Amino acid sequence: MASTSDIKNGLCMKYNHDIYTVVEFLHVKPGKGPAFVRTKLKSLTTGKVVDNTFPAGHKIETVRVERRKYQYLYKDDMGYHFMDTETYAQVFLQETILSRPELMKEGSNIEILFNTADDTPLTAEMPQYIVLEVTYTEPGVKGDTATNATKPATVETGAEIKVPLFINQGDLIKIDTRSASYVERAKK
Repeated sequence: MASTSDIKNGLCMKYNHDIYTVVEFLHVKPGKGPAFVRTKLKSLTTGKVVDNTFPAGHKIETVRVERRKYQYLYKDDMGYHFMDTETYAQVFLQETILSRPELMKEGSNIEILFNTADDTPLTAEMPQYIVLEVTYTEPGVKGDTATNATKPATVETGAEIKVPLFINQGDLIKIDTRSASYVERAKK
């Protein structure tokens, strides 16, 4: 058992019969009244984010997790297949565990969080930025870059991303995997 003084970003804990990870926290010591910890928790099973306030000294049950590096292999009827980069053991995950499966390219590396108590996968995390090639988009016209206008573009994984008007078919673009949004043009 841990207490509120042990709370930090990334800590996994059991709360309301589910496993949550701490996204944000703030220790508050008001001038009048007892201290408390304001937290933003994200469910590892549903992805839902909730705000919660714990009184100072409140006991919390932590969950021990382990991060392992995996390589994405392919998708079929059973789910998404991954291979451990060290042991070459394979595991498959359902789409609900993955945050942005439409951005995963075969051969890309991700981290999977496992609950060490029963060795079950909790969630999969992609790198913050990935580089993908634009396979289809309407051609850009010279002079259209004066405004912040965007157009849809299909990348090599099949996902559709909003990109600036100057991006053309065959360009490499850097994508933020947290929001599935365009960041910048990448070099070849």
